[in-house]
Amino acid sequence: MDTDPYTGVAVAPLRDQVYDDVKRRLLLGDFPLNVRLGEERLALGAGVSRTPVREALVRLHAEGLVDRHPEGGYCPAAPDLMAIHDLYEVRMALEVAALRRPVDRGVPHDPAALRSLRAEWEDLAETRPNPDPSFVLMDEEFHVRLAAASGNSALANHLRLVNERIRIVRMHDFLSAERVERTITQHLGILEAAIDGDITKAVRRFRRHLGESMAVVEDRAARALARMAVGEGAMPS
Repeated sequence: MDTDPYTGVAVAPLRDQVYDDVKRRLLLGDFPLNVRLGEERLALGAGVSRTPVREALVRLHAEGLVDRHPEGGYCPAAPDLMAIHDLYEVRMALEVAALRRPVDRGVPHDPAALRSLRAEWEDLAETRPNPDPSFVLMDEEFHVRLAAASGNSALANHLRLVNERIRIVRMHDFLSAERVERTITQHLGILEAAIDGDITKAVRRFRRHLGESMAVVEDRAARALARMAVGEGAMPS
């Protein structure tokens, strides 16, 4: 964190501020498809030099939110929503298998791991984190650790790989306070059922949780893509 020389208040480094702003605008569909994200234009709009803009675009490319443009630089990436839908089905199968392992294999979940996870998410419920695309990383960690508590590390590792591939659209789920708070509440509900040994309830709550998340993500991603398509060719680089 940097410090404001006038107020003494900690502020995010300039490069992080630019990165956060461009990421949010990408997720909202503010930039047209197939049009280069001009560093000079972005820098002028943010009131910064081109260096933090260039650094932000490099990070966003690593995350899959922008692609290389044929003429140089970067342009918004267009996710394949059909492929994402298929990966959500894989994710559903993996997580349900992990939740059902005590029933199917007679191997109980690690109670200490579940209680530790519950304590951490109870703390989040108290602090009420602000909506932010990066919340997706905390959400992914929750689901991987929940799966790992089943005792099948290979299953948890496969889930981690699937989550990485759908992260580009799952960020859309955490752009509002309501969705962040609802996610926390639903996570705690799943944990409560798993800790109580009510696997049927845990699976039912998980299915509802993932179904809601998938519906929100698909709707917001489709809206963003529609905005990007309408604006195609409207922004010079």
